[in-house]
Amino acid sequence: MTDADTGRGAAPSPAPDHRAAARRRHARSIAGTLLSLALTMLGLLLVTFIIGRVMPIDPVLKVVGDRATQAQYDAAYQAMGLDRPLVVQFIRYLGEVLTGDFGRSISTGQLVVDDIRRVFPATVELATLGTLIGVAIGVPLGVIAAARRGGAIDQVARVVALVGYSMPIFWLGLMGLLVFYGILGWVGGPGRQGIIYDGMVPTVTGLILVDSLIAGDWGAFRDAFSHIILPASLLGYFSLAYISRMTRSFMLEQLSAEYITTARVKGLSERAVIWRHAFRNIQIPLITVIALSFGSLLEGSVLTEIIFSWPGLGQYITKALLSGDMNAVLGGTVVVGTCFVLLNLLSDILYRVLDPRSK
Repeated sequence: MTDADTGRGAAPSPAPDHRAAARRRHARSIAGTLLSLALTMLGLLLVTFIIGRVMPIDPVLKVVGDRATQAQYDAAYQAMGLDRPLVVQFIRYLGEVLTGDFGRSISTGQLVVDDIRRVFPATVELATLGTLIGVAIGVPLGVIAAARRGGAIDQVARVVALVGYSMPIFWLGLMGLLVFYGILGWVGGPGRQGIIYDGMVPTVTGLILVDSLIAGDWGAFRDAFSHIILPASLLGYFSLAYISRMTRSFMLEQLSAEYITTARVKGLSERAVIWRHAFRNIQIPLITVIALSFGSLLEGSVLTEIIFSWPGLGQYITKALLSGDMNAVLGGTVVVGTCFVLLNLLSDILYRVLDPRSK
């Protein structure tokens, strides 16, 4: 008796391999992220290239000087490849940047990549400590302000955020130096270290606090901490203003959700409702906020570095811009832009790891 005689059809086809489909989706997601990263970097390099061409600064004169003859000027012009079409110049610029070649700084006489390698750790250290201060104070402040909406803490948080957005950073920096260094003597003065400890700690990471701990030099650590705490606190204040405001906004949205009402009806304590339920659900967007805040401190600490004579990337770019050193300006701009792109990529990766639904 055949299957047709018994009325039975052919054996059903095997179910689709869900794991293989998930792997394909994951691979497409990674490919899309990498393509987006490549296009973003290409756009960044294109913008910096255009900036270098539209700036009212003649790079040839910066090399040969004002007293060079026309023949010397023309020779330098051709040697720098400025006589070629812009497309060819951009391709050449793209290849140089991808190999880490930003040219030579006119101001220092050193390779720009070496200068950046020397000054960038100071900015990273300052921005990292500022971000840690902002997160340590801003997140709890935003959570408590949302939990006690309309109360005294909420009003304080809103005033803190408003002042943080409104107060000029250079004024706060000068007042901080006057009060805490000039009058009270609680912190170290401008600079990254005192003269006594300058150059005494072997450079391992470029981060003075970390290198002094590695060397076991507690005197150098205390001196470095006394110099960094004031500018880092200043940046941390602006960071916590942004982080606390966004945390409060995220928490208010969660606390008004139905699942929070259900949790309260079930008899959960208010502490458990706020921290175990509502706060857990804002961690993912909060990661993006913190990453953007850190990136903002990396590129936005120019005035702080100038006020406190902090030898970081912001001060380096500013001095290069004032002296017409476009190689240094463009090199620093590319580094800051790359940091923003990588921080966004990192936050996207963490978002996907913490929230499987986004995969």
